[in-house]
Amino acid sequence: MSKEILQFSAAWCQPCKILSPRMEKLNLEGKINYIKIDVDSDTELSTKYGVRNIPTLILLENGEVKNRVTGVQSEQQLIDFYNG
Repeated sequence: MSKEILQFSAAWCQPCKILSPRMEKLNLEGKINYIKIDVDSDTELSTKYGVRNIPTLILLENGEVKNRVTGVQSEQQLIDFYNG
């Protein structure tokens, strides 16, 4: 099973600056798998997934949307979100 989080963010977004290091840390520890998407440079994906607020996290399993959450999340919330 392929599972990953799409993290929609932007360089100017303060909550994104809080969330990003948490995402990176959990990814390095092997607890989550994610792809960071800049909403300013990748408007196509933002539109495809209907992202209106950032940071937005979308959980994909085998390419299918399973869940989504908006806003800053704690490390434990991120792990729980990823593990469903």
